[in-house]
Amino acid sequence: MENELVEFGKRVKHYRLLNGWSQEELAEKVGLHRTYIGSVERGERNISLLNISLLAKSFSINISELVEGIK
Repeated sequence: MENELVEFGKRVKHYRLLNGWSQEELAEKVGLHRTYIGSVERGERNISLLNISLLAKSFSINISELVEGIK
């Protein structure tokens, strides 16, 4: 499970940086705390589907782009 969380976190970080946002800016956009975003990016959080959806919407991508292919 840990590898999946780390891979997901890398994808979140990739899209955040692609948009030129800091963790704090992303957190504000989705209504989460900056430390939560950081822990997701480090693979320390088992994030809920609701929060995955919020992240995908903020990046203007489909949820599948964040999770597809993670094994």
